[in-house]
Formats: sequence, structure tokens, C-alpha cells
Amino acid sequence: MTFTRMDQSTAEQWQHIIVESIEHQPRVADRVLSMLASLEDITDGFEVDQLVHSLQTATRAEEAGASDEVVVASLCHDIGKAVSVMNHPRIAAEILRPYVSDDTFHMIRAHQDFQGKHYYEYLGQDPDARDQYEGEPWYGLAETFADDWDQTSFDPDYPTKPLSHFEPLVRKVFATPRSL
Repeated sequence: MTFTRMDQSTAEQWQHIIVESIEHQPRVADRVLSMLASLEDITDGFEVDQLVHSLQTATRAEEAGASDEVVVASLCHDIGKAVSVMNHPRIAAEILRPYVSDDTFHMIRAHQDFQGKHYYEYLGQDPDARDQYEGEPWYGLAETFADDWDQTSFDPDYPTKPLSHFEPLVRKVFATPRSL
């Protein structure tokens, strides 16, 4: 059931591809967990590595009573750094997009501009970059994420939950796409 050109494929072949894609959906969570683990190799001058930072952010979100998808998004917010530090918010948001609500997607996509309130001035950027999103339905969620969970999560002494604690939530959120 293979083809070498999409313009020569059949409906039957595509049905087979869909069945296999659904059957292999658990690999998405496996890959996300692997990418998260790879963040342990990235410190880039911070007090903790990016895995610990992500775990602290998710721990804070969970302790604040955030929904499962927001906790997982908090865990994955910097997963894009495994590929590109400069474009990490968009990479992370696009990985999450099929599995989370629009509000959660936008929270992650814009998180650097929200977090910028705490450091953009040191880089010659506008610390009020988050103001461009005022009026968006997800603004309050992004503000809480950036101010209460993300920017506070660089403490080597913070009681951080391990990746294994979050694995069931990752598997739950990434089990079934909401959309393509």
C-alpha cells in the first residue's frame, strides 16, 4: 500500500495511512518526553538547566490548580529550545497546538513577550511587549503563566517534581489530537 507520489495515491491508501497514524499516536508522547529530557543539556547561563526550569514551571502550575493541559503546556513551554532558542515559543506552541485549546496555544506562543516584562529592558527591547495582546481572551492566563510560574522557576532549591510525575499527564494530553 505504498505510493511514490501523492498525486498518484488512492483513497484506500490514505485510509491505511490514517489507521497506522492513529495506531502510532502514542509515539508523540514518547517523542515529547524525549525532547523534554534533552533540555537537561541546555543551561545557557541560567542557574538551572532548561529541564529543571520546565519542571519547576509545571510544578508551580500544578500547585496553583491549573488544568491538565495548562500543566503540560507549562512543562513543554521551552521544548522548542531543543531545536532553536531564538524561535522556541513558536516551536513549542506548534507542537502543542493540535492537543490544547486556543487559549493555551496562544499562552505558549506569546510567553516570551509576557516574560519580557522581567528582562527585555536589559536587552534593549520593549518590556511592555505584552501590551500588544491586551483584550485577548487568553491574556490573563498568559500573564499568570509568565509572572507566577515561568519567570520564578530558576531556583535550584525549589522542591521540583520529576519528569516521571508528569509523564501520565503528557501521555493523556498527547493521546488524541483535537485538530490537525
